[in-house]
Amino acid sequence: MHLTVITGPMFAGKTTELIRRLKRHRLAGMDTLLFKPTVDNRYDETHAVTHDGIKMKSIVARSSKEILEITERFSDVKVIGIEEAQFFDNGIVEVVRTLLTRDYTIYIAGLDMDFMGRPFGPMPELLAIADDVYKLKAVCAVCGADATHTFKKKRDSLVIEVGGADIYEPRCRKCWYEGRKKQEGQGSLGEA
Repeated sequence: MHLTVITGPMFAGKTTELIRRLKRHRLAGMDTLLFKPTVDNRYDETHAVTHDGIKMKSIVARSSKEILEITERFSDVKVIGIEEAQFFDNGIVEVVRTLLTRDYTIYIAGLDMDFMGRPFGPMPELLAIADDVYKLKAVCAVCGADATHTFKKKRDSLVIEVGGADIYEPRCRKCWYEGRKKQEGQGSLGEA
């Protein structure tokens, strides 16, 4: 039983790393399951897809409870991946705890912060109970430094809006902050 959480901003390679780790287990002859939330239909309905087009077949789950129910049907599987965990309900934490007590190895990928710099969904609790955390960085779209934040190019306060480079870009803390201040100067963004 082991929980690894892969986190960071958009475009940091979280899904790429998740897929790489699941492929390693498959190369070792182990069966794996990969889950993603229904809201993540950006590139493909039934695959987890990286921004550069790498794909892995996944099971679309409507809720965290469904992850547990589906997993129980596959007795040979002991390795589970969960993509875009920030979009799952808070019950995902208890589902993960339950699976860990049943001796599963679990890999979770998800954004640690939303575009406003706030902890995102159930991710803080998942990070807290993880055995290992890998916080990946992207490249700042403005200055080229290490990016730790996701900047929303559209000026609105909608927190859950699935998209790619058309809506979001990675930024270092300084460029993210300057971009947010500029947007706020154009009028109130409101709170989600």
